[in-house]
Amino acid sequence: MATTQVETVSSGADKAKLAAVAALVVAAIAGFYLLSKQGPIVQWLVLLVGLAAAAGTFLVSEPGKRFVSFAQDAWREVKKVVWPTRKETMQMTLYVFGFVVIMALFLWFTDKTLEWVLYDLILGWRK
Repeated sequence: MATTQVETVSSGADKAKLAAVAALVVAAIAGFYLLSKQGPIVQWLVLLVGLAAAAGTFLVSEPGKRFVSFAQDAWREVKKVVWPTRKETMQMTLYVFGFVVIMALFLWFTDKTLEWVLYDLILGWRK
């Protein structure tokens, strides 16, 4: 099992790249609204191109590389999961529903018992 260690170094270049990412996102959104008279195709094209440029810039920065490494590790872990079969899933679902019904009945019975004890026996409000 090989774990990937990414060293965290915050350089000026990475800060500049992240500032450029923020500027590209803002510019893409502003372009989307400012070009409303050009039609929806131009609006969406400007938005998608701006967001793609922001994503590309982010992915070449150090935080972007760490994110890609994290995503790869997470995907590797997901592939290790042993998922339950359909039969096991149905059984567990029925167990949960059964437990919920039993607890609902128990809480209803407890509520009615306490209501009877408090209102009828102790306070005598119901006659």
